[in-house]
Amino acid sequence: MVLIPASVTFCFRLVPLPGRVPCVAHRSRLAVLLIDLPPELHARGQQFWSAATGHPVEPDAIDDVWSSLGSFADGFHLEVQRTGPGTAPRWHVDIETDDVPAEMARLEALGAVRIADMGGFWQLKDPAGLLFCVVGVQTGEEFERHATTWP
Repeated sequence: MVLIPASVTFCFRLVPLPGRVPCVAHRSRLAVLLIDLPPELHARGQQFWSAATGHPVEPDAIDDVWSSLGSFADGFHLEVQRTGPGTAPRWHVDIETDDVPAEMARLEALGAVRIADMGGFWQLKDPAGLLFCVVGVQTGEEFERHATTWP
C-alpha cells in the first residue's frame, strides 16, 4: 500500500480519492506575450515592435491601455500594455484557460505563487520569480485549436 499526502492531487476516472482535491479536466495554453511599458515609453514601444514584427498596431476598441500586434505562430499573440507610472519595462505571458481555478491549482502544484487577484484573472510568479497571468479564454478559435487538455 502506498500512502499519498493530501496535498497531492490524484484522479482515477476523474473521481477524487477521499480527502483529496477533485480533479476536473480543463484546457489551457500559453496565449499572449505582453510587453508591459510605463506611459512615457508606451507609444515608442508600440511603434518599435510594430516595425520589428511587420504587424500594425491595433488599438483596443474599449481600453486604450491595450493594443495588439496580432497573431503569430499557432495563434500566439503579441500585445503592448501600458502600465502605471514608475513601472519598469518588462515582459509577461498570459496562460488562457477554460477553467481559471483548475489551472491555478495545477500551476500552484508546479510551484507557482499567487501574487494578486486582478478581478477575473490572476497574477502569479513562477518558481524563478517571473510574472505571468492566468486568464479566461481570449483567443476563441485559436484556443480551440491549440489548447492542451489536462486531466
